[in-house]
Amino acid sequence: MLLLAAIWGASFVSIRIALDEVGPLTAVAHRVGWAALALWTIVWIMRLPLPREPKVWFGFLGMGVLNNVIPFGLMAWGQLHIESGLTSILNAATAIFGVIVAAIFFADERVTWPKAIGVCLGFAGVATAIGLQNLRNFDLRSLAQLAVIGGTISYALASVWARKFLGGQPPQVAAAGMVTGSTLIMLPLAWMVEGPLTLRLQSETMLAIGYYSLVATGLAYLLYYRVLAMAGSGNLMLVTLLIPPFAIVLGAVLLQETLRTAAYGGFALLALGLLVLDGRIWRLIPGQVR
Repeated sequence: MLLLAAIWGASFVSIRIALDEVGPLTAVAHRVGWAALALWTIVWIMRLPLPREPKVWFGFLGMGVLNNVIPFGLMAWGQLHIESGLTSILNAATAIFGVIVAAIFFADERVTWPKAIGVCLGFAGVATAIGLQNLRNFDLRSLAQLAVIGGTISYALASVWARKFLGGQPPQVAAAGMVTGSTLIMLPLAWMVEGPLTLRLQSETMLAIGYYSLVATGLAYLLYYRVLAMAGSGNLMLVTLLIPPFAIVLGAVLLQETLRTAAYGGFALLALGLLVLDGRIWRLIPGQVR
């Protein structure tokens, strides 16, 4: 879990480095394109069977849109205007929105009082981190923060999509199919909006792209499913709490970023909300509803 959090925490910084030379859509196209090549290579080495049902491939395409195209694109654009550490803090709200979206679409995911308290704490954390007073003077920074929140909502919708369309698929095939679906969309989109993709880039840009595409996307998805099998979904939720400290420290060291005090207060509230959702807080109180 610490390794996964460190990998994803560093991805925010590497993406910001790449954005100094390439546009956000191009950055995402590189991310999913190289990850797709790496993941299909792994599928081929493992000799995993490929799905033949059109429904599954439709599921891959939809998953690519909801879990890659929309959130990656919104967050990459957002990072042009806000700090990497703040982006990672707002990204931690994914689990909060996930509870709400699951309750809307699935009858067996009702919102209990403990979940409602966790969601409220999470929203309070997001509001504190953004600083709602800053939205009065609406500017690019405010829009960037809302874009990142939009990305977290898309992540939450992706979990619903995966449950409806991708159940029973090997994780390696599901991950490869997903990034392939997003590549089919991002390559032409980036080409039309930002121009042809090129590898004639500065060395630090190429290193950043290599890291966030092959390590923070390809390898991280495989590691994610491995941790899920070992620790379960409840423990895996805690990875979202471990990502921001890595992103904040790396952003300060490598990019000289500084965050407002309110951002740290917002992260504290978000962390408390996630711990409430996870149920760890309630286990400390005998007789409480879980």
